[in-house]
Amino acid sequence: MRILFAAVLTLALSACGQGQSDKGDAPAAAKAAAPQDYSAEDNAAAVAALAAPLNAADYENGRRVFAQCRSCHVIAAGARHGVGPNLHGVIGAETGAHAEGFAYSPAMRDAGLTWDAATLDRYLERPMALIPGTRMSFIGVRNPDDRRDVIAYIAVESQR
Repeated sequence: MRILFAAVLTLALSACGQGQSDKGDAPAAAKAAAPQDYSAEDNAAAVAALAAPLNAADYENGRRVFAQCRSCHVIAAGARHGVGPNLHGVIGAETGAHAEGFAYSPAMRDAGLTWDAATLDRYLERPMALIPGTRMSFIGVRNPDDRRDVIAYIAVESQR
């Protein structure tokens, strides 16, 4: 059973690497892109400045939910891509185009969508349902409040 688990884990991790660019590995990128510490008041004010419904989000919950994403993504200006693209500046960008130098899947490049809050919400709920053929092997975030919170977290961190 342990051998089977190890084999499945190895396959899953290697599948994540399909979208990796030549810009480096995820652990190095994550270390280089550690977010700066802001006060709880700064974070609350940044969330409150977002458009509804994101302005009702819980920043700290969004940060916790984003922990699921950190193995593949970072959100920091100028940070290297990991297994997935750097998400800094993703909101308002076209699918498959915002992260220069990242090797997007054809499905992502051809999706023809804009990453706004509504599209991100649908994508994070079930990525492969919105963009069949995406290389993102994440099953999704089922709780709508968690999706709202993580989208707000990404929006706030993308402005820093």
